[in-house]
Amino acid sequence: MTNSPSAPPPHRLHRVVVLALDGLLPFELGIPQRIFRRAKDAEKRRLYEVVTCSVRPPGPVDTDADFAILVENGPEALATADTVVVPASYELGPVYEEGRLTDELAAALGHIRTGTRMVAICTGGYVLAAAGYLDGRPATTHWASAEHFQRLFPKVEVDADVLFVDDGDVLTSAGVAAGIDLCLHIVRRDHGTAVANEVARRTVVPPHRDGGQAQYIERPVPEPQAASTRNARAWALGRLHEPLQLRDLAEQESMSVRTFTRRFREEVGVSPLQWLTQQRVERARQLLESSDLSVDQVARDAGFGTAQSMRQHLQAALGVTPTAYRRTFRARGARL
Repeated sequence: MTNSPSAPPPHRLHRVVVLALDGLLPFELGIPQRIFRRAKDAEKRRLYEVVTCSVRPPGPVDTDADFAILVENGPEALATADTVVVPASYELGPVYEEGRLTDELAAALGHIRTGTRMVAICTGGYVLAAAGYLDGRPATTHWASAEHFQRLFPKVEVDADVLFVDDGDVLTSAGVAAGIDLCLHIVRRDHGTAVANEVARRTVVPPHRDGGQAQYIERPVPEPQAASTRNARAWALGRLHEPLQLRDLAEQESMSVRTFTRRFREEVGVSPLQWLTQQRVERARQLLESSDLSVDQVARDAGFGTAQSMRQHLQAALGVTPTAYRRTFRARGARL
């Protein structure tokens, strides 16, 4: 007697519930919808379901714009979430002023199940901190609010210099557009680089700005007459497998190493060598997920030279070894 093949597991959508608070920023409220709803597997099936709720029964929620939005779900929807996202609000009241939740907000958050992934965009982190989710954990928020945030919540390890912080089941981002970076990072973490890159391509945004990149820089836009480092970056991306030196990049723009390094940091927010390492880590991730190349070959193609060097860089950037990273995403792909 032969056993009949078992049926594949049913396709299940990961449920993201976005908490819309009075005074919310419409742009930030739309980020989870835009990013997560565009994520699809190889069979073009959606990977996430996104639902918006408020702390009150269904009805209008005020925004910081000249219009309100109609939210059709009350706080009970939070009980169904795999991931909860709290965007920023300009009307946080006691949360922002005293670091405490209102009774209404506390009751709403009480619906959230233990183990639910919590995500905050910008000053939405105040809500997570007031609820105790960030005690003893690293987090970030908008750079302009970082000092106030740290004074109000001394138990939180605030890092004002990054775009986002991933602490496993609790993630926080800096202001506004950094919410896009964080949501793309979550898609990448859940389903791999290829899925996240496709979402980024459809959204017409960079697929990856590393979480260690500075939130803002002193001179984010070069003077109109100043030369850019754009060509050097494009040149380097086509040669990641080669042993590139700083002087090689500087020569592409006919600059001295000193001038090139200063201009690069002004434009990108990190040093050329930091950026080069980030791009090589990203390249290694893509190859580990999408190819059957050996770890040694991936290391060479990504420009790390040896498997040991790549292992050290991936461990520092992602907290996992190349083999563990590949195993994780192959397992996830098999489940889709």
